[in-house]
Amino acid sequence: MSRFRTMLILLVCVLPSVLWAGPREPRRNFVFVLIDDLGWADLSCYGSTFHRTPHLDALAARGVRFERAYAACPVCSPTRASIMTGRHPVRVQITDWIPGDSGKAGGSHRFLPVQDRDQLPLEQLTLAEILRAQGYQTFFAGKWHLGGEGYLPTQQGFDVNLGGGHYGQPPHGYFAPWRIPSLPEGPDGEYLTERLTGESVRFLQQRDRQRPFLLFLSHYDVHTPIHRAPGHFDQYAERQPEPGTGPEPIPERRGRSRARQDNPQYASMVSAIDASVGALLAELEAQRLLESTTIIFTSDNGGLCTLKNPGPTSNLPLRSGKGWLYEGGIRVPLIVWSPETAVGLRGAVLSAPVLSTDYLPTMLQLAGLQQPAGVGEDGQSFAAALRGESVVPTRPLAWHYPHYHGSEWTPGAAYQRDGWKVLEFYEQGDAELYNLSSDPGERSNLASQEPQRLAELRQELRDWQVRMQAVLPQPNPQWRAP
Repeated sequence: MSRFRTMLILLVCVLPSVLWAGPREPRRNFVFVLIDDLGWADLSCYGSTFHRTPHLDALAARGVRFERAYAACPVCSPTRASIMTGRHPVRVQITDWIPGDSGKAGGSHRFLPVQDRDQLPLEQLTLAEILRAQGYQTFFAGKWHLGGEGYLPTQQGFDVNLGGGHYGQPPHGYFAPWRIPSLPEGPDGEYLTERLTGESVRFLQQRDRQRPFLLFLSHYDVHTPIHRAPGHFDQYAERQPEPGTGPEPIPERRGRSRARQDNPQYASMVSAIDASVGALLAELEAQRLLESTTIIFTSDNGGLCTLKNPGPTSNLPLRSGKGWLYEGGIRVPLIVWSPETAVGLRGAVLSAPVLSTDYLPTMLQLAGLQQPAGVGEDGQSFAAALRGESVVPTRPLAWHYPHYHGSEWTPGAAYQRDGWKVLEFYEQGDAELYNLSSDPGERSNLASQEPQRLAELRQELRDWQVRMQAVLPQPNPQWRAP
């Protein structure tokens, strides 16, 4: 870290607290559990009848569950950047998974690949840097995917990095030897998910108990390769439907979506992350930390549902999945436990829309810390909603994904305001319009019935892209219309 960067963090984070010498409440701790590719409908408490998630269901029952939580992008790296910075992926200039797929320049694609960043720039002030400057212990375990050497968690505010690197999935699979440089090798066959959980529990046990902490557990599960999670697979194998008895895949432009949750391997992975949360909760309870700790559980994008052939999960009743800007690709589960949540609110389902940019300002507010100027400007704190206060949405939400993706998505964007949502598909040159209030599954395209509303929302989307200096895909000179 440069000397200038160190001085900047001290000025914006430490000086205000030094100048204020009044009495302090006990410092707030944070446990942030981020799952890779977990779908909105993958948990029992979100409606799954195939997956079993008792620990997460219990957490939702004692905390709150958000019905309309969104990732800032339908793929991982951009959303992860938005969580760390409170800034939209477009502003950070990470709009695709790192390093993205640049092999789409053939004549069959209308646009050239859009170039974006392959690492989170060090000048971006992260949540971990802000908290560490305030005396927090900062621990990271699992998937990073925001850059390699020189851009790892330990260069971005974390004291500890166990498992984070430039890769988006375990480079040698989920079972040791996993050959991850930042994670000491385990015995042959050790399950990576259990190892990351064990390291997180050990951090809780060995931490400096005089200082607050940020524990950020970023599981590689439930990303491919899909596998049998040890200790969890058998319960699903015996419930697997007979081959050929399920509903037909759902066509989605050039892809097809899975129409039912019935994959026992994937289900076992979901159960493994549920068990991980159970282990963390048990340790927090044993140390009597729940009254001073906020727990956030969420996903970086929707479940992998749509591919050339269907993916491993289904996001129904939402449409499509990872890689797509339909609700199934961007709406994610979000469960929060926080000490200020009133007893009468526990177990509630909150309908206020939340974006992944919102975690940074929310956590700083809960910690009683001032948000540094120029940091997290695309986020809005939802701390008031956790206290049961009425929250009126005051902003539209926008997504910009100008890339081709293996899910068969082609470049496009989406914009949502007052329950209405427009999606633009640049490859085909068309747009779709949905009323999410009455049609959350996006089944009835109202573009032809509401031309004025469609034009207004498209113009607002374009104005937002101009303000944010969003990079649009450029025509491919080799493309020939079919």
